[in-house]
Amino acid sequence: MKKLVLALCIALGGVSAYSSDSVKSSDFNIANGLPPASADQKISVLEPFEGEFRILGSKEYTDDPQAQFSPIDYAVTRGIFTEPEIARQISINQYDRYLNWKMAKPPIHPRLATQLVSNMHIIPANPEIAKEIKKVQRGDLVRLEGELVQINAKDLVWKSALDWNGIGDGACKLIRVESIEWLEKRNI
Repeated sequence: MKKLVLALCIALGGVSAYSSDSVKSSDFNIANGLPPASADQKISVLEPFEGEFRILGSKEYTDDPQAQFSPIDYAVTRGIFTEPEIARQISINQYDRYLNWKMAKPPIHPRLATQLVSNMHIIPANPEIAKEIKKVQRGDLVRLEGELVQINAKDLVWKSALDWNGIGDGACKLIRVESIEWLEKRNI
């Protein structure tokens, strides 16, 4: 079987990055788990979110417009792909809010496999979560609870996907995380 290679997600295309000098530190309140400081920043809750996920990787961001809200992305698996012997077969590449992944021989139909690997843009709900979300490592099994959200800012509208069926632009979850619990620390 051919290797399964899928580009799964970018949060938002065509937005120029801000230089770190041009953004006030208060613009990053949300990324630090604090309430918005700017009148043009708004978080709208779309629906509650919870689940167990195996971490395939994480990538921190500081210089793109989305970094004001989400300082880190998680590449995750769910369902049967959380089994360590399956998860360790998945290789990933995270860049510019994209996730590419591949697996030589998926144990299920490739179309279904695309629903079990995802890129998640993580927004901390409070300062404690802002510290915790950066502690994940490849192989950890975590339980996340929070809300799928939409962000509106001056030049940015960023909306979470609400189902697991998409690939490409708009397929990622944008999650304000209220709780992260390690169920298993495992290096895959």
